[in-house]
Amino acid sequence: MATRIVTLPGDGIGPEILAPAVDLLKRFVPDVEVEEHLFGGAAIDAHGIALTDATLAACRAADAVLLAAVGGPKWDTTDATKPRPEQGLLGLRKGLGLYANLRPVRPLPALYDASPLRREIIEGTDLLVVRELTGGIYFGEKTRTETTASDLCEYSVEEIERIARTAFEAARKTARQKVASVDKANVLETSRLWRQTVVALHEAEYSDVTLEHVLVDNAAMQLVSNPTSFDVIVTENLFGDILSDEAAMLTGSIGMLPSASLGGDGPGLFEPVHGSAPDIAGQGVANPLAMFLSLALLLRHGLNLESEASALESAVDKALDDGLRTRDLGGTASTLEATEAVLAALG
Repeated sequence: MATRIVTLPGDGIGPEILAPAVDLLKRFVPDVEVEEHLFGGAAIDAHGIALTDATLAACRAADAVLLAAVGGPKWDTTDATKPRPEQGLLGLRKGLGLYANLRPVRPLPALYDASPLRREIIEGTDLLVVRELTGGIYFGEKTRTETTASDLCEYSVEEIERIARTAFEAARKTARQKVASVDKANVLETSRLWRQTVVALHEAEYSDVTLEHVLVDNAAMQLVSNPTSFDVIVTENLFGDILSDEAAMLTGSIGMLPSASLGGDGPGLFEPVHGSAPDIAGQGVANPLAMFLSLALLLRHGLNLESEASALESAVDKALDDGLRTRDLGGTASTLEATEAVLAALG
C-alpha cells in the first residue's frame, strides 16, 4: 500500500519551499502518493475558511501531513467575525489530536557566527522544546466587550500527564536524560497543577530522568545566557510558543528550525517554524532548509525511516559546511541553489 502524504503549501513563500521538499520526499519514498490542499490564507480566499472539512478529512486519512507556511498581512484583522489563517493551524492541531509539538534546536558549527549570541554561549547547544499544543489559553473560552476582554487558561491532569510523558520519553533517549519543566507556579494556578502533576508522574514512572523546575521568565533568560544547560524543555502552550521562537535565534535564523506535531495513533504534522515571509514571496530567494529538516522529522517520526532522516539532516549539515548561505544567513544563495547544494551533498 502506497504511502499517502497530504501537503499544505499555504501562503507567501510556502509553495516555493514545499515544491523542492516534495521532490526530496519522492527521492526517499518512491511509491509515495502526494495530495495537495489549499490551507490558511489561500483557503480563505478560495473557500472563506482557513481549513475546510475536506482538507481535514484528507489529513486524517494520510500517513503524515507536510505544511509549509501560513499567514500574511493580507488577512490580518482584529475583527473576531473574520477568518484568520492561523485558525486553520489551531483547527488542524485539534482535529488531528496533535497535543505535542517537538522543536529541536541544534546550532550548526558552520552557522555559529550567524547567531546574534557569541559563539562561546551557543557552542554545544543541543536541546528539544516539547510544547503542549491543544490546551491552555489559546483554546480556552474567550469573551470580549467594548471595554474588556478575557481568555481562559485551563489545563487538566490528563493533558499535563501526556505532554510530560512525551518529554520524559524523549529525555530517556538523550545523553543527559534531563527535563526542565517550565511554568509560572509562583503566580498561576494552572502552573501549580502543572508542577504537581509533572512531579507525580516523575516519581511514579521516570525517576531515572533528572527533573528540574524553571519559572518561565528565568527560562527565557537562561535560553540566551546559558542554553547548553538545557536538554529537554517541556512547557504549556503559550510559554512554549514564545520560548521555542526565542530558541530559534540560537541557530542564527528562524529559517533553520523544523518542527513536528504529534498525537496518538493519527498522522503527525511537520512544518518549519518560520512564517510565510510575504515580503520575499515569489522572488525565489527563500531559505528551504527548515522545510527540508521538517521533511526529515516526517521521515523519522511519521514514516519511521530513521536512516533516510539522518541522511537528509547530514546533507543539510554538509551543504552548510561547504559554504551554502541563503540571504537570511548572510549569503546570496537562492532557493534553487540551496536545493541543489543539498542534493549534491546527498550524492
